[in-house]
Amino acid sequence: MEAKLVRDLPEDGQWQFEPKWDGFRCLVARHGAKVELSSKSGRPLARYFPEIATGFAQFRGRHFILDGELIIPIGSSLSFDALQMRLHPAHSRVIKLSHETPALFMAFDMLKDESADLSVRPIEERRKALESFYRREKRPGIMRLSPYSRDLAEARRWLGKAGGGALDGVVAKPLQGPYKPGERAMLKVKCMRTADCVVGGFRYGEGSQEVGSILLGLYDADGLLDHVGFSSGISDRERPALTRKLEKLRGGPGFTGKAPGGPSRWSTERSSEWQALKPKLVAEVQYDQVTGHRFRHGTRFLRWRPDKSPRQCDFSQLQQEVRPRKLLAAIR
Repeated sequence: MEAKLVRDLPEDGQWQFEPKWDGFRCLVARHGAKVELSSKSGRPLARYFPEIATGFAQFRGRHFILDGELIIPIGSSLSFDALQMRLHPAHSRVIKLSHETPALFMAFDMLKDESADLSVRPIEERRKALESFYRREKRPGIMRLSPYSRDLAEARRWLGKAGGGALDGVVAKPLQGPYKPGERAMLKVKCMRTADCVVGGFRYGEGSQEVGSILLGLYDADGLLDHVGFSSGISDRERPALTRKLEKLRGGPGFTGKAPGGPSRWSTERSSEWQALKPKLVAEVQYDQVTGHRFRHGTRFLRWRPDKSPRQCDFSQLQQEVRPRKLLAAIR
C-alpha cells in the first residue's frame, strides 16, 4: 500500500498517524522455512540483508507477512548511505557489511498471521495483531515496533522533528480502511526545508544548447565550495535568459571542494559534463532530505537571492540528523 503526498495532515479524526522512517520500505513474508524480503517495487532484498532474513527465520511464528522499513543505525544516527551500500553485486561485501552495520526492521503493519488474512481488516485490528505478534516474538535485535498515534497534535509534533535524517515525515492511514496493495490509500506529509546555495556550475540539457540543470554548492568549514546537489525545474520560458546569464560566468573555479561525479551507468557522456562558474549567484531551493552532506533528491528552485553573499551559504543551514534513540523517546 502506497501513500499520496499531501500538504497537510487530515483533521477529520478518522486516521492513524505513524512516523515515516528514513529507510527502505520492505515486506517480510515467512512461509514455513522460507523467508522473503521484498522492496516496494517487488525487488528481492534478502540477498542484501541476510541478517534480517536469517533473524526472521528463527521466529516462532512460521506464517506471517509484515510491512515495515529497513533501517541501519550507526553510532547516534540512522544512515541511508549504509542502506545504499548494501545494494552491492559482491556477496562477500554484503556479508561483511551485514556484520559491521547490521540492519533493523521497523514494523508498522501486519497483513497475515499464521492462517488469518489480516489485509482485509481495518488498521485498528491489524495493529493489535502486530503488537501481539511483537510481544510473542521478543526479538528487538531484528525487529522493532514503530509507534503510532491517533492524536493530530502529536502527529504534528512528529512532523516538526522530521527531515533530519531519521524521520522523513508522517503517514496517515484511514482507521476503517483495509490494506490496499498498489493503491495510494494512505496520505503522507513530508518535511520540506529551504537552503540558500551557491550556483557553482551548470549542465546543458541533453541534445540542447540551453541549461538543463544548475549545480548547487555550500561552503565547508575550510572555505571550500562542496557540490551538494542540483535543481532542474527550469521552465522553457526561462531557459534562454538563464543560459545567457550563466554562460557569462563561465571560467570560474567552480567547486573547490567536492565536485560533481563523473559518468555512471545511468548517465551519458553529455549529461556528466558540467560548466564551472564564478561563485556569484545564490539560489534559494527547497529540499527534503540530506544524506552524506548532499541533497538526496533534486531540489525545487524557489528564487534568486541577490541580497545574499555567496560566502554566507554554508552547511550550518542544514538540519543535523536526529539521534534515533532520542527520537524514539520523543515520539513515544
